[in-house]
Amino acid sequence: MKVIVAEDQGMLRGALSALLDLEDDIEVAAQAEDGRQALELIERLQPDICVMDIEMPHMSGLDVAEKLKELDHSCKVVILTTFSRSGYFQRAMRAGVRGFLLKDSPIDELGAALRTVFKGGRAVSPELAMTLFDSENPLSEREREVLKLASEGLSAGDIAGRLFLSAGTVRNYLSEAIQKLEAKNRIDAIGIAEKNGWL
Repeated sequence: MKVIVAEDQGMLRGALSALLDLEDDIEVAAQAEDGRQALELIERLQPDICVMDIEMPHMSGLDVAEKLKELDHSCKVVILTTFSRSGYFQRAMRAGVRGFLLKDSPIDELGAALRTVFKGGRAVSPELAMTLFDSENPLSEREREVLKLASEGLSAGDIAGRLFLSAGTVRNYLSEAIQKLEAKNRIDAIGIAEKNGWL
């Protein structure tokens, strides 16, 4: 199988590629240091699988997976992450990601996962498997309230006035919601919450 490794940390990218290249049935065709480069390489080299980190410059691994789904591309995506939070996992499943593993998994586990995915299966770290069924709203009642008002275009000051809170407290709630949803900013957080029916 032809594989591309996309990881923004050079040492980890090199080590991962070298270890996968030792497997008889795996050929690392290229390495990418960010999501945009990964997408270009996938379109140019047509690999079977792309092993990707989530947090990368320009485009995250999940952005790339969503783009490939949109393009109906045959390249299968396996995400390697240090994050076991359900927000990422839910988004990955919606984007058609075939494998979702933690970075501290042993290399033979990754090799086995790639073979499973290559044959059309799905590979998920046991620690992450439970979150597949866990799409409960991660936001507290107050965070939901603040995000809902933000979605109506209200500023932190306006929301503070409406909820009898200080603007600083409102900003804290917004920042907490953004973190919990693994969003880039409040607009992204609103989008994620709305898509999951959490607002």
